[in-house]
Amino acid sequence: MKKIYIILIFLLLLGGVLVVLRGSEDDWICQNGKWVKHGNPSASMPTTPCKGANDYSNEILVDSPGANDEISSPLIIKGRARGNWYFEASFPIKLLDEQGKEIAITNAQTKSDWMTSEFVPFEATLEFNRPDSDKGVLILEKDNPSGLLENSARIEIPVVFEKSEKIKIKTFFNNSKMDPEFSCNKVFAVEREIPKTQAVARAALEELLKGTRKIEEKDGYFSSLNQDVKIQGLVIENSVAKVDFDSQLEFQVGGSCRVSAIRAQITQTLKQFPTVKDVIISINGRTEDILQP
Repeated sequence: MKKIYIILIFLLLLGGVLVVLRGSEDDWICQNGKWVKHGNPSASMPTTPCKGANDYSNEILVDSPGANDEISSPLIIKGRARGNWYFEASFPIKLLDEQGKEIAITNAQTKSDWMTSEFVPFEATLEFNRPDSDKGVLILEKDNPSGLLENSARIEIPVVFEKSEKIKIKTFFNNSKMDPEFSCNKVFAVEREIPKTQAVARAALEELLKGTRKIEEKDGYFSSLNQDVKIQGLVIENSVAKVDFDSQLEFQVGGSCRVSAIRAQITQTLKQFPTVKDVIISINGRTEDILQP
C-alpha cells in the first residue's frame, strides 16, 4: 500500500511538471508579430507588444516620429539602423494613407559610414499632400537589391495627419435642372471646403478641374471642361487674373456653346474673389485663336 501511495504522488508531481513545461492548451501565442488565439483562452488578448518575426528592433530604431505622432509636411524622419539595413548608404521610406494608398516615397540617407554591423544614424525628409483620411502608416524598408523575399524586412509606424484649418470656396458648373435649355454661358455655384491656403484662387481652379462629384451630378451639375487639364500659371495683377492652361483645355472641344461654357466656368470661379475683376485665359502662353468653336 505504501508503494502505491508513493507511485501516485510521483505521478501527480510529474503531471504538474508537464503542465508547467507545456503550458496551457488555451492561450495567446505570438506569431509573425501578432497575438493569435490558441484554443479558447479565457483571458483577453495581451496588451503588451508581440515581438515576433516582424520585430526588427535589433536592426533599426526610429527616434522620430513616434507611434501615433501627429505629422505634417515636410516630415523629418530620424533614427539609427545597422549597416546591413542600407544599400549604397540609403533605404526606402513610404507613407501610406488609411486605405493603404501610397502618398509619398523618399530615401533615408546615412549620416556616417554604413559599411559596418553597428548602428548608423540616418535622416530623411518626406514631403506630401495631406490625404482625406486622418490616419496613415510610415513604412521603413530594408534596402533589398536582390529582390528575394527572405532578404526583405520592414517596420511600420502608425501616424496621425495634422488637422488643417478649412476654408470655403465656390466652383461653377453648368446645371441641367436649373438651366434645362442649356444657355451655354450660364453657370451655377457649388460650395467646396478645402485646406486653408494663401493661393486660394489657384486652389479654387484646381477644385474646378476635378469636376463634379457624384452627389452634385444627382442635382444636375456637370462640367464642360475636359479631364486632366493642368494649370501652368496664374498671376493676379491690377484686378486682372491671367491664367495659363495646357493644350488639354481645348482638346477636341467643338461648338460655340461649349466654348462659352468653359470660359464661363473658369471666369466665374476666379471672379468670386474681390481682387479679380477681369480674367484672361491662355493656352501655352497663347491668348489668340484659342477655344475656337
